[in-house]
Amino acid sequence: MNLKSLIPILEWLPHYTTEHFKGDLAAGLTVGVMLIPQGMAYAMLAGLPPVYGLYASILPLILYAIFGTSRQLAVGPVAMVSLLIAAGVGMLAEGGTEAYIQLAILLAFMVGMIQLLMGIFRLGFLVNFLSHPVVSGFTAAAALIIGFSQLKHLLGVDIPRSGHIHEIILYAYANIADTNLYTLAIGLGAIAMILAIKKMKLRIPGPLAVVIFGILSVWYFDLYNEGVKIVGAIPNGLPALSLPAFSLDSIQSLLPIALTISFISFMESIAVAKAIQSKHKDYEIVPNQELIGLGIANIGGSFLQAFPTTGGFSRTAVNDQTGAKTGMAAIISASLIVLTLLLLTPLFYYLPKAILASIIMVAVFGLLDYKEAFQLWKCYRPDFWMMAATFIGTLTLGIEEGVLIGVVLSLAMVIYQISRPHLAELGKIPGKPYYRNIARFEQLEVREEILIIRLDARLHYANVNYFREQVEKMIAQRTKPLKLLILDADAINGIDSTGVHTLEDLFVDCRSRDIACAIAGLKGPLRDILHRYGSFNKLGKDAFHLKIQHAIDVYDNQVIGRYREYVLQTN
Repeated sequence: MNLKSLIPILEWLPHYTTEHFKGDLAAGLTVGVMLIPQGMAYAMLAGLPPVYGLYASILPLILYAIFGTSRQLAVGPVAMVSLLIAAGVGMLAEGGTEAYIQLAILLAFMVGMIQLLMGIFRLGFLVNFLSHPVVSGFTAAAALIIGFSQLKHLLGVDIPRSGHIHEIILYAYANIADTNLYTLAIGLGAIAMILAIKKMKLRIPGPLAVVIFGILSVWYFDLYNEGVKIVGAIPNGLPALSLPAFSLDSIQSLLPIALTISFISFMESIAVAKAIQSKHKDYEIVPNQELIGLGIANIGGSFLQAFPTTGGFSRTAVNDQTGAKTGMAAIISASLIVLTLLLLTPLFYYLPKAILASIIMVAVFGLLDYKEAFQLWKCYRPDFWMMAATFIGTLTLGIEEGVLIGVVLSLAMVIYQISRPHLAELGKIPGKPYYRNIARFEQLEVREEILIIRLDARLHYANVNYFREQVEKMIAQRTKPLKLLILDADAINGIDSTGVHTLEDLFVDCRSRDIACAIAGLKGPLRDILHRYGSFNKLGKDAFHLKIQHAIDVYDNQVIGRYREYVLQTN
């Protein structure tokens, strides 16, 4: 492994050009401007003071630019991870307290270590056990929970934190009379403004426009004295570099949510990175290096008081659309955040929390994809039910429980599919030596005394019982006594010891019932395995054929030979 694969910035930095810088500068400044209000909003969603969203937008961006393989991915605070932080850390400490902040920072370190170790040991494939329908169901439910969790800021009503959407709605309904109409007007106006800017495709970022609108409205009309809650004083300057506060009890308590965030954040990041990379052919996304890059970003961020971060969809899309060519765009965005912390924090004093809530709500409700549900219902019902179960489980039981349900369902579906492989009975195309599935093709020739089956999977311990049951079922359905069983092995790509023994037992059992057996199209690696087990001697070398037609021709010649012998004997 060369140094460039370990530190991807060495791949593009030596070839950096002025043209690259022009695109990176425009993209970096645009994303940086977006990141200021978004970072503050997502910090608030995570239960932290808004300034921590800015802290989380410095070192993670720079470190990912050095160690990540995507050149457009915009790393930083995202809504999904922020909600997971609130759900996990909220059970251990009161939001906004010093204990809560320290736990969130420790969580970033733990998430980073988990991702780094997964990358080092090349365990990126583990995220494949969360299927797309499960992720879609979880994302949709989490989006609703995130959105409704902002009702307290949109209405100006003190609603207790909850991971259950029905509790939030019921409490909001019971206290609807306490709504602050100024707060509600600012929040709804901001939502309408963001949507209008997006629809009209104006160049100014929607989040920045509503931040300016909110600050000016509160300051000019003195709405702070009318009960509109504002961000208030934001600490000026950069946070000091320091180690996260470690304790064995805290690590044990945070481990479940750290594992959850590690998986979910990586899945979100890799999906976005691959989607954007498909437009650019000058580099490749390396999943395990992505884990290392995100892990180092989170570990480094924790030393600068950052909470867990990952790649976000909206900022990455903007980063790409505004011309980002390399990771230098992220470094420029981080530089703008540093400048903001050093000089511009007083400008955000009158920023209403309703504005931050509106930014979050517009962002997360965009994650609701009802078209996906309709498509799954129409095309593949099992995936729809997996999506629905994860969606309902997340809404009713909670975020962590929803992720667990998704993992269990994904694994259960994989096990079910592995244990019940596709098995087809084949018939002959008239006039041709080719055989196809009788369930899919009409007018195939089927001889009742010959059964031809094709297994479209590996033959191993998890599916041998189902294989034997289906073969016996097909034999029992013959209207005439079966004389020849042919296994088309063209689609069998592997076999284990249980599969070998099952094959031998099937042949012995069939022969005891006067049914000849043959295998056609067995691949070389499988022939090697059977050779090592001595199966060629047990099954008989004459049982193996290159093609199905060869096996049938041999059988027919044997039948003709036996008939001629019978005729000679009777005469």
